[in-house]
Amino acid sequence: MPSDDATSSQTTSKVGAVWGGMDQATLDAAYDQTVYAPNRRQILDRFAASSERVRQRLGAPLRFAYGSGERERMDVYPAASSTPAPVQIFIHGGAWRSGLAERYGFPAETFVRAGAHFVVPDFDWVQDHDGDLMPIADQIRRAIAWVWHNADSFGGDRNRIHLSGHSSGAHMAAVALTTDWPVAFDVPADAIKSALLCSGMYEMRPVRLSARSTYVTFSDESEAALSPMRHLETVAPPLVVAYGTLETPEFKRQSADFADAMTARGHPVRLLIAEHCNHFEILETLANPYGLLGAAALDQMTVNRMEPEVAGSARR
Repeated sequence: MPSDDATSSQTTSKVGAVWGGMDQATLDAAYDQTVYAPNRRQILDRFAASSERVRQRLGAPLRFAYGSGERERMDVYPAASSTPAPVQIFIHGGAWRSGLAERYGFPAETFVRAGAHFVVPDFDWVQDHDGDLMPIADQIRRAIAWVWHNADSFGGDRNRIHLSGHSSGAHMAAVALTTDWPVAFDVPADAIKSALLCSGMYEMRPVRLSARSTYVTFSDESEAALSPMRHLETVAPPLVVAYGTLETPEFKRQSADFADAMTARGHPVRLLIAEHCNHFEILETLANPYGLLGAAALDQMTVNRMEPEVAGSARR
């Protein structure tokens, strides 16, 4: 919860407590991954290299448009299955201002070999919309709705759609969970069967007070709409919430607070903590069927670790 002297002003004094007893410099650092993850660049490059190696083994993903915008496309790594297979939709991170689907294909093999489709949407960056995050939230929602309406186009089972996200992608995935799907997209309220949220943000007030407000433009309305902590009653599926012990203090707190708040409502939640992992290192465990995130996601989907018909021969 914010300290008594927290304010929504984006011009808060650099001196004194701004949020949770932190001064401005400390709060800014708590939302700056480069401070707590000095190997960020190396890991992001490793994501890209690992994704390319996965494509060499599985083949190029299918590419579908979910809208008319230039970036409104998604990569689909299809399962080798003769029957409709479950779908894992992954929303990548990048502080809302970077990241491409092609760099986040590295977990695909975990899901494809377990008999599931792996879907990674592309979407705009916040600078494309003069700092407004609302159009990006709309794109994420439309991508999910497209998968439900068109799952049969790639052999997906629209009744077994699961959602995951990392960092700002976990934030956007959580925002998507607050959607009134039947009214907005003619999609069932329970279309998303489970969600895995890794290292996300769920309350935008401290983010608005931090240095991220130099490139994200918040209004009171968008702050409220983009804060899943204020819409807990709208979240339907079982959750896994995860973070690493080497994350920034605010990213650890955001995850723990969200999990605690959902648990207090009696909602099914598993809180996973990755020992000795920073904000980026934890995501690599999604690419391992026995890793912290990979095992949790496969358990949510109730699929096998390795599909016999695919093992050792996946679209080589």
